[in-house]
Amino acid sequence: MRLTHYSLILLFSLLSACSTTEKTQILKKPEINQQKKVQPKVYTATQLYSNARAKRGADKIQLLYLAREKALEEQNWSLLESICTTLISSQSSDNIQNSLYIALSQYHQYQYASALALLEKLNDKLTSPAHYYWHQLITGNIYAKQSLTAQAVPYYFRASEIAQKHDIDANELNKKLWAELAKLQSDSLEELNTGSSIQQGWINLALYNQLYVGDPVSLHSAMNNWQRRYPRHPASFALPDKMKNLLAIEPYKLTKLAVLLPETGKNARIGEAVKNGILAASYINHDAEIHYINSIESIEKINEHITLIKPDFIIGPLLKNNIDKIKQSEILANYPTIFLNSSSSEHTSLEHYSFALSPEHELTQAINHFLAKEYKKPLLLAPKNKSGERLVQSFTQQWQLYSKNLPEIGFYADKKDMQNQVKRLLEVDESKKRINKIKLLFREKVNNETRSRRDIDVIYLIGDAVQTRLLKPYFDVNISTFAEKVPLYASSKSHSLQVDRTDKRDLAGLYFTEIPWMLPQGHTQPALRAQFDKLWPQQGDLQQRLFAMGYDAVKLIPQLKQLSALSGKSIQGLTGLLSINQDGQIHRQLQWARYFQKSIKVLKLKEVKPTPLFLQPSENMD
Repeated sequence: MRLTHYSLILLFSLLSACSTTEKTQILKKPEINQQKKVQPKVYTATQLYSNARAKRGADKIQLLYLAREKALEEQNWSLLESICTTLISSQSSDNIQNSLYIALSQYHQYQYASALALLEKLNDKLTSPAHYYWHQLITGNIYAKQSLTAQAVPYYFRASEIAQKHDIDANELNKKLWAELAKLQSDSLEELNTGSSIQQGWINLALYNQLYVGDPVSLHSAMNNWQRRYPRHPASFALPDKMKNLLAIEPYKLTKLAVLLPETGKNARIGEAVKNGILAASYINHDAEIHYINSIESIEKINEHITLIKPDFIIGPLLKNNIDKIKQSEILANYPTIFLNSSSSEHTSLEHYSFALSPEHELTQAINHFLAKEYKKPLLLAPKNKSGERLVQSFTQQWQLYSKNLPEIGFYADKKDMQNQVKRLLEVDESKKRINKIKLLFREKVNNETRSRRDIDVIYLIGDAVQTRLLKPYFDVNISTFAEKVPLYASSKSHSLQVDRTDKRDLAGLYFTEIPWMLPQGHTQPALRAQFDKLWPQQGDLQQRLFAMGYDAVKLIPQLKQLSALSGKSIQGLTGLLSINQDGQIHRQLQWARYFQKSIKVLKLKEVKPTPLFLQPSENMD
């Protein structure tokens, strides 16, 4: 990648020749005994490129190579791309190298689609190990930049293998690969634990970090084991610092817990539900004192309580406006806290976490499944209110990142409007109009059956349990018998333990996401579920979800630092599979389930993080 020795000699010869006259004149002056040292002029990449364009032949090529190296050093990516394009048009001998530099430049200029297209063209032309290494590294970087870890890691593995085999400096790669592996959950890591010794070494080290974080003795033993099994492995660079960092992670010690919940007023009932979950989970740590503070009190009064209690940790508040109020307190800002909702203010503290039962998590999960199933045209039907419109907008914005096909959207104003909207969206009314026209042309009786549109391949219903039970039969009777059965999906709002006590047959075939606590075979705490049903047999769906949330909030406290340090690490809770992103938001992955004639069954449906539209090959975008 560097200039030849001959090129450097030629350059510096030219530069020194420029100063010969000046040096000679100085030496002729007898009064000056000391020679003046003249520093050769340092040219920028832009200057070198400008000079090269004025030259021809070998001189032009040599200056272009100098400009290329200088542009790379300056990280002037747009200029580097221009220089390499000029070199290719000048029939330079290393067009593969120049093309790789162009792809690198486009990557740094966020022109990911162009870079991938160029790299694709180079696939069959790579002969040098160094070229292959950079080809894989740049491709992996593009996917990693889009948070497509599963797509990036295979390229990084291949680059790591070629670097190890041919002794290529791979410091940049090693850091990037390690950072991406830390984002994968343990089950995803296990799936990758095959292939070469290099790949298995990376995976096993990442697994050990997840399994034994917070357990210094086991972690130290596992690391020693790993070193004996994989001597001179490229991941060894991560061992000292990583071990030091992980061993230094001490979980929060919980002796005093302050809980901010509404205890009076219209929201006291939902506050009580969260409180019950916190009490149930407090048996995990019998020594912890729990102090409850009414979150509707003034911030001054809350500050007094906190100053007096001096808690190790705070849970709450539950309502968004109270969270914004609490965040303005300088006293409360110093305490590690799990807010039981999202906040409109910026995330400023590494010890502040947001835990919200957000329906947007379910939309993302549904989209990941739809694209894994290669559905092209979803239909969304939602109530015409602020919540319905917000969720449809969120779904549409996410969907358009991965598909150029817009989803079909419909809103229903009330129960009477539901059937009209279903017929309109499926274009059943248009079919009936065509049938009536044909009947007018013939006197005899015409056998007919309405047909629904066939481009819709998946339907997502946004609505509560009652609305969903009214909507689904309309789709069942209005989808043409000539067409393939279109799968129907819904969010957890469609599921209700209270409503399910009656007949489930109207919902047979419907897929939905739900927290494990609300599913018959999904929860991992059957004894707790039995105790809950005995103590609170008449609790509504919302209260049950908030109980699960309060329980998980307490369960999370000893795990928070580890979950934050390893973005791929997760724990199973009553509200889902829980992990933490870089903004301190606790993310929930819900379980899939399906209605059958007389039961609900928990399923494991395929989900993948999809590739953004601009990174997809053009032939797959039709």
